[in-house]
Amino acid sequence: MAIRVVRLGTPRVAGEGLRIGTVRRPPRGVPKAEFATRDFYDVWLPEAAPSEELVKQAQAAETDKDWAAFKKKYRTEMGHPEKARLLDLLAALSHRMDLAVGCYCEDEARCHRSVLRELLTERGALIR
Repeated sequence: MAIRVVRLGTPRVAGEGLRIGTVRRPPRGVPKAEFATRDFYDVWLPEAAPSEELVKQAQAAETDKDWAAFKKKYRTEMGHPEKARLLDLLAALSHRMDLAVGCYCEDEARCHRSVLRELLTERGALIR
């Protein structure tokens, strides 16, 4: 039992479990009925994604300093009580079931899911 951090739209691996889309927007041009069958996600959880403003900031980040500024702001957003409770829930679920969280970005190092991985680890989540 654990959480995998994945790129949405990539083939699922055996034992991955429930795939959760931690993105601000659903995939473009994909009918809602096909989100799961096309390996995007089973459940959409935009509350775990950065705000619209921060998504734009992350996409525009060109330097390590820009990325560090994004990370700091995303961590602040995820520190708000309702967001922190979501992280606590995901961390607790990782001890009881397999699940995956993810985003569309190709490079995890410059994607909010890398920060999400850190936040979940800090809350005691089992990460695979």
